Amino acid sequence: MAESAPEAEVGVGRVSGALVAVAREISAVGGGAAAEIGADRLRLARKVSLLSHLLEEIAGFAARGGGIPAAAAAAAEGEASSSTSSSAAAADPVARLEELLVALEAAKRLLLVGRGSPLPPSENASDTEGKNIAVQFQYVTWLLEKALAELPYEYFEISDEVQEQVLLVCAQLKRATEKNGIPDAELFPEIHDLLSCYEKELKQRAANESETLQIKNIVDGNHDLRETVMLIAKINGKSNEVVEELTSFVIERLEKAKTTNSLKFVGPDCDVVKKTSEEDKKSESLVIPADFLCPISLELMRDPVIVSTGQTYERSFIQRWIDCGNRTCPKTQQKLQNLTLTPNYVLRSLIMQWCEENGIEQPSRATTGWIRKSDGSFQEVSGDRAAIEALVRNLSSLSLEERKSAAAEIRSLAKRSTDNRILLAEAGAIPALVSLLSVKDQKTQEHAVTSLLNLSIYDHNKELIALAGAILPIIQVLKFGSMEARENAAAAIFSLSLIDENKISVGSTPGAIDALVDLLQSGSARGRKDAATALFNLCIYQANKVRAVRAGILSPLVTMLQDSANNGAIDEALTLLSVLVSHQDCRVAVTKVNTIPILIDLLRSGQPRNKENAAAILLALCKKDSENLACIGRLGALIPLTELTKTGTDRAKRKATSLLEHLSKLKVL
Repeated sequence: MAESAPEAEVGVGRVSGALVAVAREISAVGGGAAAEIGADRLRLARKVSLLSHLLEEIAGFAARGGGIPAAAAAAAEGEASSSTSSSAAAADPVARLEELLVALEAAKRLLLVGRGSPLPPSENASDTEGKNIAVQFQYVTWLLEKALAELPYEYFEISDEVQEQVLLVCAQLKRATEKNGIPDAELFPEIHDLLSCYEKELKQRAANESETLQIKNIVDGNHDLRETVMLIAKINGKSNEVVEELTSFVIERLEKAKTTNSLKFVGPDCDVVKKTSEEDKKSESLVIPADFLCPISLELMRDPVIVSTGQTYERSFIQRWIDCGNRTCPKTQQKLQNLTLTPNYVLRSLIMQWCEENGIEQPSRATTGWIRKSDGSFQEVSGDRAAIEALVRNLSSLSLEERKSAAAEIRSLAKRSTDNRILLAEAGAIPALVSLLSVKDQKTQEHAVTSLLNLSIYDHNKELIALAGAILPIIQVLKFGSMEARENAAAAIFSLSLIDENKISVGSTPGAIDALVDLLQSGSARGRKDAATALFNLCIYQANKVRAVRAGILSPLVTMLQDSANNGAIDEALTLLSVLVSHQDCRVAVTKVNTIPILIDLLRSGQPRNKENAAAILLALCKKDSENLACIGRLGALIPLTELTKTGTDRAKRKATSLLEHLSKLKVL
């Protein structure tokens, strides 16, 4: 039964206060360095901190007395249609908030467990404790994404900008959930539902010896599943006394539902290769165990992966097999149900262990190295590790000249190849370079910020740079550095903001957008271009559009539009304006700075692409504004628009035709 409106208001106030408190605790735990709690968990803490605006708006809703919208009020009285999912969700808003609270509390427990464990789960995959944390990490990420997706935003009167921010966080959480490929993840919904109803079901279940024995047999037959359920129960805050009973309960229900019979764990825990005494003897005689050999190449595997049939191959050979158009398993000849290659972490760990025990050079220690990527797989890289590590050490030298020289060399190395970017990051170059951004010597600053720019070309490094706290120091270089350093700082911001989460982080950093606007207005030709590119990318996020207008972006844009000698500047200005006018407040501001006459002039004499963008911007300004529409009519837009419908690009023709239709309707009125 749904709660009445007053009960809901009280419940919302109670839970919203708890949500804000837990979120603050998580932010405090995540305030440390990645080395303290692990990079994955630090990323999770940063995502939770991005929800602060959402939680503040919910708390504000509760403080106002929870002015319940009509649809939600009807739902509370039982009058809302059950076919409307949003109304159904709003019918029990407190329950939705409580689910979010459960998810945040689980996240807090995970972060507290991570303190003192310097490696993130993905880097501990070969260790039992590391794999356990990986399961809990993925469950918490899934749970948080689920809770946010089911929140009734209309009920709580959440603003559009905050909803957009939450959507970006949800997308990040979803990618994180899918990234590590934990085999038990497909069971999370069932386990979650059964945990939710555990106490209710437990009271109805007869506790007798025969049933206890039956449950024990089920648990013993599902060791991997049992471990997963226990880990999830613990991260949900269940005490040690009830975890065992709860685990038995969940597995029994899964067994009855025949869930476990239809699921095959395609992952490390079901492909554990155990050495028999006979294999140990073979190891002693340096005979490579058969399970360690790729069925295709018959060579020792360095990056073993599992295909959909459950067989394991060396990644490069099975990928080549698939790339040649083959869709069957080479060993079994069964059809591959999908082309997913799942890393076999445990087998790789056993291979590494066997190599170490038998004095054989391990793949990761060879001149050609192996680096673990963000998806858990290994990538082969080549380079002089010793030289790179020496350079990174020099970044912390007491001698400024040595630090400057090392930064200059790293700048050059990071520009040359992806392998260098990976090896430099692995050697710890990123935090050392971030520290150099604050030195007084401008040339050292320039080398450091340019090195970070070049390192960020490799996608995984974008996250590492943000996690190292580079955004604020880069903004300082953007404000006060040499012109070349400012140019490269702007380019670095563009590169980092290709990740959605960083669009929010950069945009909310005080002075970031102001510094870019300043470079757009007074920088060199290259600096203006870099600033325009960075601002365009940042303004894809709605809140940053308003920040850009407040920072004064329209003044340099109007100047650029009037620079008839520089078609590139006009193109950049139009591209930025086309993004800004998708926001209502920005449309009003654009109109006030008298851009409409300039845009109509571009319709008459601009390049084809400029005419197209000018028409698109005019349509956005006039579509729901009869005053602007009348203005373009008075300024003689009819003739160039008519011409554009005949000679323009396809997009230009569509925009011009739509504007003419609106003008025609205005004349009729």
